[in-house]
Order: sequence, then structure tokens, then C-alpha cells
Amino acid sequence: MDLLKIIRKYLWKIGCDVIRFAPDAHPVARRKQLLVSLGIDTVLDVGANRGQFARHLRQDLGYAGRILSFEPLSTAFAVLSKRAQHDPNWEVFDFALGDVEGRREINVAGNSDSSSLLDMLPAHLDAAPESAYQGREIVEVKQLDPLFSTLCHDAARIYLKIDTQGFEERVLVGARQSLARIDTVQVEMSLVPLYRGQPLFYDLYRLLADSGYSLIAVDPCFADRNSGQVLQVDGTFHRRGDDRGRLPPP
Repeated sequence: MDLLKIIRKYLWKIGCDVIRFAPDAHPVARRKQLLVSLGIDTVLDVGANRGQFARHLRQDLGYAGRILSFEPLSTAFAVLSKRAQHDPNWEVFDFALGDVEGRREINVAGNSDSSSLLDMLPAHLDAAPESAYQGREIVEVKQLDPLFSTLCHDAARIYLKIDTQGFEERVLVGARQSLARIDTVQVEMSLVPLYRGQPLFYDLYRLLADSGYSLIAVDPCFADRNSGQVLQVDGTFHRRGDDRGRLPPP
């Protein structure tokens, strides 16, 4: 057994690991390379929460382009706004994106990250008891399409990241026309029902494939700590060739 294997086996026992930092071996290295190879200059960060993904872009991936973050929860938005205030290339918006405009009630989770416009199901609670809903808040919901030309008028290569706890399909429906200008979509996809009425992996895969996108990366993002079962993944889709991605009619 070589030295590296011995070291790794020891680290496994204490809950750590060491792996090669390269696009074919590490998810962060892969995403970093994708941003470069795809020439991304604008990121739409939908479901920004406290700005974790935007900070990941800046601090871990070295991305220096424009970021537009959308977060409806007042407490999370306060933190998001503070984190973005000294970054001239990072704009924040205090509303959700969806398929129908108006004011809606959102469920506020104990861990904030799992807050959703949909009801949480037992499978989610069993895997993460700390995510139990603790209250509700009225938030504003807008469609991306009416905003897109103003927000992204000079963008060349757009990366749409959607992390909205079961509301992903609704975001895409509200961006039906905008997809024609969006090159890459990163979307959270559930393998089992975690929120009432949400689409699952295959539903979102088929929707994006029918809209002219190919799946180019999959990264696990939520698993049951007790069983080891993967419950959610981040799927990254890129528009095929010259296809102008649009959702099929409803």
C-alpha cells in the first residue's frame, strides 16, 4: 500500500479526505474550469440565501464577472446585501423568481437554506431535522422574462443557477423567453420527493433537454446522513450547438 493510500485511510477515520484538485477528480476544480471554458461573464444566482454560492464563485473559483443574486427572505437578504455591498460587480434583489407574479407565503426553515414556497415532506425532515419549518413570511415573486432585457442587456455568456427548494421548474417557466440568451443552467434536482408538488430529476432533465440543453455535470449536494442515500444533486446543463433554448409550450 502506497503512502498516499495510508494517509487517506487515516483521514477517512476522522472524517476528512485528500484528493487531486483537477477537473476530472474534484467538483470545485471542474466547476472552475467550466466557467473558464464556457466564457461565462454573468451569473444569475436564483435562491441566493446568504450569498454562499456567490462567495464560492469569488473565493473558490476565482470568478470576477457579474453576479445578480435573488433572495426573498428578509433575514437572509440582509446578510446577502451586506456581503455584496463592497463588490461593484455583485447586485442583489429582494424577491423570488417564479412562474406567476405576485405576493406569496414562503415557509422559513430552521436552517434557512431549506426554506421553500412549497410544503416540506417527511423524507427531507428525516434526513435533516434541523430544517423543520419555524414560521412563514410574505414575499414578492417575479418572472425573469420581464426583467431580463434590463438586467442582462450587455451579457454575452450567461450562467443561470437555480437553488429554490422544489420551485426550480416554476423559475424556468417564468424564464421561458430568457432561455434563448442563457447558455448554461445549474439546477438543484431531487431524486426523491422532498417538497410537495416538486418535479424530480427526470422531469427537469427532460424539460431542459427538450429546450436544447445537454447535461454536462452532476454533483451530489444533499444526502441522508443515516442511510447514505443521495437525495439531491446539482445538474449543470449547456445549450447544444446553436440551439436557442426555449421551453416547449405548456
